Amino acid sequence: MRILVTGGAGFIGSHVCEYLLKDGHRVSILDDLNDFYPRAMKIQNLMELRSAATFYHGDICNQQIVERIFEQELPEAVIHLAARAGVRPSIQQPMLYERVNVAGTTLLLEIARQFDVQKFVFASSSSIYGVADRVPFSEDDTQNLPISPYAATKIAGEKICYTYSHLYKLKTVCLRLFTVYGPRQRPDLAIRKFADMIQKGQPIPVFGDGTSSRDYTFIDDIVGGIVAALHHDSRFDIFNLGNSQPVQLRTLIKSLELNLGSRATLVHEPAQPGDVPITFADISKARRLLGYKPQTPFDEGIEKFVEWQLATSRAGVRHAWA
Repeated sequence: MRILVTGGAGFIGSHVCEYLLKDGHRVSILDDLNDFYPRAMKIQNLMELRSAATFYHGDICNQQIVERIFEQELPEAVIHLAARAGVRPSIQQPMLYERVNVAGTTLLLEIARQFDVQKFVFASSSSIYGVADRVPFSEDDTQNLPISPYAATKIAGEKICYTYSHLYKLKTVCLRLFTVYGPRQRPDLAIRKFADMIQKGQPIPVFGDGTSSRDYTFIDDIVGGIVAALHHDSRFDIFNLGNSQPVQLRTLIKSLELNLGSRATLVHEPAQPGDVPITFADISKARRLLGYKPQTPFDEGIEKFVEWQLATSRAGVRHAWA
């Protein structure tokens, strides 16, 4: 299958591309290599693919670039992972997040429609649930109250996906991803950020009392869910992809200390605007319809991540990115 992966140079995207290439698909990547985190990290991710994918450097909001890629690649499916990510940065730059995450998604859907794309997979987020009044979070919950611009843009993305599936019969799946981690993780995300700080002997900021919980989900399990969604036959659907085992922040830090062999220095700070107290995925629907079954327990996933983190440190790559 000919598959276009937007954001394919990123953490999740590069793993998805790696899997698709091994499975024999023809993969093209669109990524703007923006400065949200060091560009060299994304280039390194692309190098892991060993030039097996066709790479296009460009913005998903640039109509000319997107049209040219569709004309050249004629993708049968689009896996749309490109987005401005992060709750806290979205509070500082809401208009940027609206442009990329909403307008960019709409443009991709419109051009996918024009080129008769068979399947459109959209990466949404667990953040759309906001401060939910019941856990675990279910796709059937209709009262989604986003508390950050990032979360609001992801809800908007889901709604425009539904609109295109309804109007034009474009088969679309939206995946609500729950706190993905593993090798190549973005440096702004807690697990990698904290690991870096522990290695450098820097104090870790703990926002709140340390009891906030996240449904940490290992990258291999997320990739499995994305690929299953690619082959799911429905006009429109929404699935949670998580591990369904929330872990408290203080437990995460202790696990990193154990695997890194170093103690962390903690600095307690007030809770941050936009942060939710817990994320917890109900994955029964994904199990039933996608055959989704996470294989990586949290302790095992952290061990794998730290192995990669230490190997990367020894290779000196982190210092080149600093």
